[in-house]
Amino acid sequence: MKTRRWVLWGVGLVVAAAAVILGTRPQPVAAELAEVARGPLQVTVDDEGETRVRDRFVISAPLAGRVLRIELEPGDAVVAGETVLAVFLPSAPVLLDARSRAEAEAVVQTATAALGQAEAHYERAAAELVYSRSEAGRYLRLSQEGIVSVETMESAQLDLDTRQEALEAAEYAVRTARSELQAARVRLLQFSAESADDLNGATIRIVSPVSGVVLRRVRESESVVPAGEALLEVGDPAQIEVVTDYLSKDAVRMRSGQRVLIDRWGGDRPLLGRLRRVEPSGFTKISALGVEEQRVNVVIDIVDPPAVWAGLGDGFRVETRVVVWESGDELKAPTGALFRRDENWAVFAVERGRAALRTIEVGERNAQEAQVLGGLEPGEQVVVYPSDSLSDGSPVAAEL
Repeated sequence: MKTRRWVLWGVGLVVAAAAVILGTRPQPVAAELAEVARGPLQVTVDDEGETRVRDRFVISAPLAGRVLRIELEPGDAVVAGETVLAVFLPSAPVLLDARSRAEAEAVVQTATAALGQAEAHYERAAAELVYSRSEAGRYLRLSQEGIVSVETMESAQLDLDTRQEALEAAEYAVRTARSELQAARVRLLQFSAESADDLNGATIRIVSPVSGVVLRRVRESESVVPAGEALLEVGDPAQIEVVTDYLSKDAVRMRSGQRVLIDRWGGDRPLLGRLRRVEPSGFTKISALGVEEQRVNVVIDIVDPPAVWAGLGDGFRVETRVVVWESGDELKAPTGALFRRDENWAVFAVERGRAALRTIEVGERNAQEAQVLGGLEPGEQVVVYPSDSLSDGSPVAAEL
């Protein structure tokens, strides 16, 4: 009986000691864990942009006079050289003095020179396109034979696409220069004494310089307008580009030809774009928080065919993501696992159920993942968004 009592006391003491030990032992900190693994990594610079017609033609009054009511509305189709955009009744001619006549003649000469320059650029763009097409075909054959890399072939194809767009832009520049020369000649004609009788009571029909649609109607009702007054804006909606103003510190990482993802435009998937130009001059813009920011316009071409984005028009809001760096195989960790420790990046790695403070080396990173250059190995787990209660050596468990 006495022995049994001692046994019961012994069991009670063991149970009490175990309860004390379990009660005082640190409890594992529940945390979100993620595995360090290899895989593709992409770094983009994101911002909001706006679409615009690449070549916008502003139709202006060639002379001072009366413009009749403009019946065309925004969205109406126009055909180059056929559609009458406006009917204009010039006012009585006014004779110029010698100085004014010289100025008008100088404008005609300048417009003539601009047309010659535009035509020369067009011929050069056409020749470069022929050469680029030949090179792209040659690199395609060499790539199929395994002599050159796929990247070299894709670079040649990119150059071909760029040359094609340059030729189209040069063609629009020639049309614009011709229209400006015609307008300059008409203005000079208005002030010619020899043509006074010809212009008196004459009707001028302004036809569209380009096939496309009416983008904006500046004037609708019949009215008297001075020379050069804007009447309409026309353009080809199939020639859409995107303009995004990026922070200057982000724009320095951008180069012509970089891939761009155009999102939130209204479609089911992002559109593929290509960066054409980073404008050389920036400007100051006040942010929504009232902070002055230095911004730079970045012009982006849409690579996907127009049939994919048929509903996208002029002045539509989009979101652009310029790919400034990407790799197909990198060791990466969640960005949420990183934190600063002194001047270095650090993480809490999980070792035998406990948090181990690690200093790591980080390369490129985006909002979700970061490139790990050293300090972690594939397959290791790290704590994502570590709490203040977590410290080096703390027991940790995956939260349910």
